[in-house]
Amino acid sequence: MEDRTAVSASAPGKIILFGEHAVVYGRPAIAAPLTHVRATATIHPARDGGVILAAPDLGVRQNLANVGTEDALALTVQQVLIAAGLQRLPDMTITVTSDIPIAAGLGSGAAITAATTRALAQFLELDIPVTDGWISDLTYEVEKIHHGTPSGIDNTVVAYERPVYFVRQTPQNLIETFSVQQPLHLLVGDTGISSSTKDVVGDVRRSWQKDPQRFNALFDGCGALSEAAREAIQTGDYEEIGRMMNQNHALLVDMTVSSPDLDRLVSTALDAGALGAKMSGGGRGGNMIALV
Repeated sequence: MEDRTAVSASAPGKIILFGEHAVVYGRPAIAAPLTHVRATATIHPARDGGVILAAPDLGVRQNLANVGTEDALALTVQQVLIAAGLQRLPDMTITVTSDIPIAAGLGSGAAITAATTRALAQFLELDIPVTDGWISDLTYEVEKIHHGTPSGIDNTVVAYERPVYFVRQTPQNLIETFSVQQPLHLLVGDTGISSSTKDVVGDVRRSWQKDPQRFNALFDGCGALSEAAREAIQTGDYEEIGRMMNQNHALLVDMTVSSPDLDRLVSTALDAGALGAKMSGGGRGGNMIALV
């Protein structure tokens, strides 16, 4: 162990830019990395004691040998061990920290997993290609703990640190990363209200079943905005991106997934000069994003 040195790796948060809710019904959505909020994993070599998992933000410090694989961090370590074909790990302390709010739709869990996976690959000097795709695939497996049947958006965005164009389809979802002409400066406003995405999605489904014609038209509108937004992001057309964010928010209001607090944050951002603003994620609480 004496020849190993401490390593550190990080991964960004993520935000849904366009297409939430409509994505459940096969329309495209776009997600993007939030590079200014990050999860970081730091690994220090140890002389004994096994593998220690530390999350000081949560007051957690435990030995891997005493943690089941229902724990996301423990499963992350086991995934790397199996993928690398190793029988055991050297003694080490893995410390994870994050300034990404938890349970806020910002990809906190995926970012912690991706950062830890990347740091372990560096620390162990794995003799396999450690690509962004490899990081994404392992992160997806751990995401199943958090989400049951994850879409694949979070792990892709945080591993590649690029915008993702996503379409839910069978037999396999369409997930494409793409380039940005120039960085988007996004302000995230938190309502401070927690909301169950599962419950809101269920409400939308019931409304769609009652009035499929109206809701399919709303979903189509969101999907068309996602397609047009991809081109606008690739060409760096800030004004058009802002206009489409406003249009997407209006469609989400019609779906009844916004809230007075979200609408107030959107109006405040626009009044202050934002190019566009919308709710992001499940809605009825959570976050507003503004292009500034």
